[in-house]
Amino acid sequence: MPREDNMCHSDGADQRTPLNFIDLFCGCGGFTVGMERAGFKCLAAIDFNAEAVTTMQTNLSHIKHVLHRDLTVYTADELSGLIGTKHVDVIVGGPPCQGFSTARKVDGANHGERLKDDPRRHLYRELLKYVGFFRPKVFVMENVLGIKTAAGGKYFTRVQEEARSLGYRVHGQVEDAWELGVPQKRRRQLIIGTREDLPGYFLPNLKPAPRALPRPLLGAAIGDLPPLGAGKGSNESVYDVNRLIKHMLNTGEPVRNYLFDVLEIDLAKMLTNHASRPHSDRDLRDFARLREGESSATAMRNGIEFEFPYSKDSFKDRYTRQSRFAPCSTIVAHLSKDGLMFIHPTQRRSLTPREAARVQSFPDWFRFPEARTHSFRMIGNAVPPLVAEAVGRAVASYIDKEYQMNNETIHEDSEGIPKDENEALQWLVPLLDLDSRALKRISKDDFFRGWTSILFLYSGLHPDGALERGDISDEIEDIPGISCLEPRLLKPFFKTSGWPVILVPIAEEAWRRFKSGNFKEEDLYCADAQIAGMHFRIGCSERK
Repeated sequence: MPREDNMCHSDGADQRTPLNFIDLFCGCGGFTVGMERAGFKCLAAIDFNAEAVTTMQTNLSHIKHVLHRDLTVYTADELSGLIGTKHVDVIVGGPPCQGFSTARKVDGANHGERLKDDPRRHLYRELLKYVGFFRPKVFVMENVLGIKTAAGGKYFTRVQEEARSLGYRVHGQVEDAWELGVPQKRRRQLIIGTREDLPGYFLPNLKPAPRALPRPLLGAAIGDLPPLGAGKGSNESVYDVNRLIKHMLNTGEPVRNYLFDVLEIDLAKMLTNHASRPHSDRDLRDFARLREGESSATAMRNGIEFEFPYSKDSFKDRYTRQSRFAPCSTIVAHLSKDGLMFIHPTQRRSLTPREAARVQSFPDWFRFPEARTHSFRMIGNAVPPLVAEAVGRAVASYIDKEYQMNNETIHEDSEGIPKDENEALQWLVPLLDLDSRALKRISKDDFFRGWTSILFLYSGLHPDGALERGDISDEIEDIPGISCLEPRLLKPFFKTSGWPVILVPIAEEAWRRFKSGNFKEEDLYCADAQIAGMHFRIGCSERK
């Protein structure tokens, strides 16, 4: 049974109740493992892949509702009836990413006139249907970086545009799994939405979980596992305790913490899924020609000749030997095919499912199917639990701050915060026609008043979206209370972020000041200005 943290939030009766979530497109449960480690309670998890659902049910049997369902058919209303509530704090999900993968660019599938309309690209809408029904405080969608550029950014824009239409403050941020304690070079796009009626901003600086080892290397994650030949090993075996002790003595305390705190090897009764796939004799001989950390492309440039018949006209990089002293290459579902890009650092074989799972930060008690094809596909498609835990902790922190803001007196008459829309307009308009040089010359106080005026007027937009570009729209964005103001504050605006075009130079200057240290984080994300604007509009609505 996994270890659990106990992160909760206060309700109106000053009691502590666990935050809850549902996981859509849950796969085998990587996102759920991390969210539970961050203290959340899983109400339900849903996926279309039967093998993945069975794997999650086996490993996380304490979750009552792990469902094999097609989300294009199974409705949020049906789920609500099953779990007995419409109260969901958070929705997380990773709609299938293959439709956005950069690996598909080779046939023009993601770009230009040869764009192939992969139906998986539209599954984000099923997640948003659940968001619209349950109205969670926060939703988090994880996908590959390719979603941002696929079809010229069309899908990335649609996700945010459609989420804003549901009443969510939306922004995208890229996370580096290695920085969050995962021993691989994995970068993923997060799209995060917070309900517009909630005060404050979700801050983008995710922090590694306390259990995480900063920037771990591949050797730390797999160095204790027994050596294998190609096609050797078994689905269940006994840990080699002596090898484990030697590994920890050679690598030190941080590695011990990774093995026990992240991989939780002490909770696994047996070593599972440590069985290597077979390879042809020719591949094995080619493996031996590679030095640790070297790819076949590099080796060929250094004069190494391989038996594999490479094309002289169009060279393709077939083999890569990983290094113990670096993060692993990104674990991908393609591992189910051949594993040739994931050759063990010191052994003549590709990585086993257990090694791949460790690189993804799955604990050792989490068992995968004996069939390597299914295991590799699940592992490669999963959200690394350590990344999910970092996300969960950040979400919990935001919700906790939101609770505090709702239960504290906000000083709306603070210096530099507009008292109404007229004052906001008075402070903002003088900045609208200034170029970047002129904006740099504006005094700190005057610029701050102009910036807080933007946050006052546009409480539904996130400062992190201000620098997003893309298609421009002349349709009036539905932002309450703005229609009576300066027309250029309505349109045109960028469809991805919702930010009016005329405000972007001011946002660029705000970010420049922040990065240079002249603007503090609390200046850039001035929640008091945002909340003052929200309260002003509520007061106007009540007076009507």
